[in-house]
Parts: sequence; C-alpha cells; structure tokens
Amino acid sequence: MTPSARTRTRSLTALGLVLPLTFLAACSSGETDAEPGADQTATEEATSAPNEAATVTPRLAVTYDGGIQVLDATTLEVVDDIELDGFNRLNGAGDGRHLLVSTSGGFQVLDAGTWAEPHGDHSHYYTADPELTDTVFEAEKPGHVVVHDGRTALFDDGTGHVTVLDSAAVADDARETREHTTPEAHHGVAIELHDGTLVVSEGTEEARTGIRVLDADDQEIAASDECPGVHGEAVAADDAVLIGCEDGVLVYKDGQITKVASPDAYGRIGNQAGSEASTVVLGDYKSDPDAELERPTRVSLTDTATGELTLVDLPSSYTFRSLARGDDGEALVLGTDGQIHVIDPETKVLVRSIPVIEAWEEPDEWQSPRPAIFVLDGSAYVTDPANKAIHAVDIETGEVWNSVDLDVEPNEINGVSGAAATSDTAHEHGDEGEHAEEGHEHSEGEHAEDEHSEDGHDHEHADEETASQG
Repeated sequence: MTPSARTRTRSLTALGLVLPLTFLAACSSGETDAEPGADQTATEEATSAPNEAATVTPRLAVTYDGGIQVLDATTLEVVDDIELDGFNRLNGAGDGRHLLVSTSGGFQVLDAGTWAEPHGDHSHYYTADPELTDTVFEAEKPGHVVVHDGRTALFDDGTGHVTVLDSAAVADDARETREHTTPEAHHGVAIELHDGTLVVSEGTEEARTGIRVLDADDQEIAASDECPGVHGEAVAADDAVLIGCEDGVLVYKDGQITKVASPDAYGRIGNQAGSEASTVVLGDYKSDPDAELERPTRVSLTDTATGELTLVDLPSSYTFRSLARGDDGEALVLGTDGQIHVIDPETKVLVRSIPVIEAWEEPDEWQSPRPAIFVLDGSAYVTDPANKAIHAVDIETGEVWNSVDLDVEPNEINGVSGAAATSDTAHEHGDEGEHAEEGHEHSEGEHAEDEHSEDGHDHEHADEETASQG
C-alpha cells in the first residue's frame, strides 16, 4: 500500500545525531562554479554546479548490497545511486550536509548535496549531486561516531585512537582536531561535552570494563571500572552522558560517575537513544546471558537526573536498529510487529502504537537487512527490506504520509537536514560522540544504532563491531 505523497512545508533545524565518528585527515573535491555570493568552501566539493532552492532540502541515505542510494526526504525519490562494494555503515557527521561511511579504510565523507548558507537574518539554500568524496578519516577499524553540541568524535577500534573536531569542519582541510589514544585498542566510544570534557571508554580486545573522563587538557577528572561489556552511549538533557553495561549503566554528570544497576544480575543495555529534550535515555534490555540471539520484549528507560531505571514491556520484540527519539523526546521503538511503539519518557508508559509495515522476524545474522527507523524533523522514516520500500511517518499524528518502492533492498539508513551547521566556539577543548549504536548494535546509532558484542551471546552485539568493508 502506497499512500500518495503530499506537499509539506517544513521548518528544519540542524540534526545533532548521537552517533560515532573517527576522523583523521582529508581533502577532496571537484571544480565547480559557485553561485554569486556563495561561500566557496561550501560549494567546492560538488561535482555539479549547485542549484539554489527555495527552502531546505533534507535528504536520506540508505545502504544496500553494492552501494548507497540518496533520497529526497520529502518525495522519497532517488536523487543518486552510488556504487560501493562491501558492507558499509552510515554515520551522521553533524553538519547538516555530510555523512560518514565506514569502509575498510576508515570514515569516508559522503556529500549528500544539500546545504544552507547563512546570510544576515536569513539563509540561502542549495542542492547539488551527491558525491562520495575522496576525504577519508583513516581508521583500521572504524567504530562509533558521536555527534554532540557541534563536535564530532570518531573512534578507531583497531587502535583506540579518538579524533574530535568541529562538526561544521568535517569537509574542511584546515580543520583543527583533538587527538587521544586509549591505553589499549578495543571496541569503544568517545564523546566531547560543551566544556571540552572527554568521556572515553576503557578496555582491551578481550574485555571492556569502564570509562575515563578527561578535562580539556586530558587530565583525568573521574574514572570507573564498574561497567563490564561497555557498549554505546547517549547524551540526555544537561550534558548527562549514559554508557551501557552488561549489568546496568554508568551516568556521568557534573564531574561525577554514578552506577545505575539493572534489576537482573545480567541486564545488558547496549544500544541507547538520547534526547536533549529529556533527562531520560531509551535503551535496549537483554537478560539472558546464554542466548545465542535474544529477542527482547522490554526496553529500559534511565532517568539521568534521578538515577532511576525503569523497564517497559512491549507487545513485540525489536532489534538494534529499532530505537529512536522524537523531536520532543518521545521514546520510539520499531517492533517486529511492524509498529512504532511510542513511550512517554516521563510517565514510562506506552501511549500508542503506529502500524507501518507487516510483521517481520529478526534475521540470524546482524549484517542482514532488517527494518530500521531514523528520525528527521518530526518524521520517522522506516525501511521495509522485505518489500524493498521506505515509509515516512508523522510522529505527532501517526500518519504514514508517504511510501515509496525502491529498486534495492535497504539496509542502514541515515540522513541530513540540509540546514546550516554552526561551530561551538565556546568549547574549551585543547586544541567528539558515537555512532548509532544500533547499526553496530549507533544511535548506534545509533546509532542510534550500533552494537558490537564480544561475549558471543548476541549477534546484534557483533554489529557494533562495525566490521564494514568498502
């Protein structure tokens, strides 16, 4: 069933996705003719002359076996199809224009071809052909990318190296970066806060055990080793950082680390989705340490202000690509019953369920396509691999306002707002975040949806490994 698309006037703000980033060096671009008065830096990457648009033009990107398709977020029409071999991951860059593709060589910059240039009390908007640029932030094993408060942090699982930079400078050769390397390489995550504080995971290839918190001069503020199986992160209101563990979570806030224990001896929280509109973080929840592939039916809600962890029962299971947050902080879970389950983070109550696609079953292999959810400017975009389709849902009304058939089987999804990014010059950094943990189970990422597991109990955890190949 394909509801007809409707014209929508949208007020978009720059997206701050809590996702993983690890960049090192870069440069790239083609020669283009800049529009009169347009900023040359913003347009020099495009392979075609930019076109001025009347308003912002948000775009989505979906991976498939053999490439990446870039879609118009309103019409869902394919703007470009970029061939790229291997299993590739998508991470938000945080500047409203670019995405980071985790490939075998590192984080490669994808220009989605939509941006805004501020001009006094208004902005000018442009579009161009998307391009997978030659800019690559080298990494042996590109892992989590985290965007927060105008800063992007990249983590290289192969070396433990962290690179942090202004999100707005991801495509700027002259960018300044903050560099940090953990004592040992591990599947980790890092995030930088507004005052330059760096929260970074600690571990080895065999075990991840905790976090360290460093000030802008890399001096230790706090540390904890009470987090077996560290995985994923999310930021809530008031710069509260939550890190997932196999027996609860760690919360860092105001210079202190607090352990919040799960109600079960083994209560693993690995994928989280945070919102600056709420002190509550949405997380997955798995309680069977012996399961080869646990299909959980409960999610966790952790209030970073009170330290309270609440479990909420759902009418179906879900996977690492199922967690998202609405613009007002709503906790969204895409269930295997084909519905988006909406939870009020304040009352911890499931308030409604929105039917979107047919019921589905989680595949055994974490790399295999499965439905995923991504939120952009009030809409939840849901992929439907079984039917090679994508659907746009108005979170507030529950209306499926557009559905389009694709000619590929979608796997990961991410997107850009097309709005202008700003650098936070108030950062007191000496010179990062995380990627949707779901995808690596980002938010990650992730993101939010990425999540990798070292315990061998969960295929979704292996996802976090971001073993992408380009």
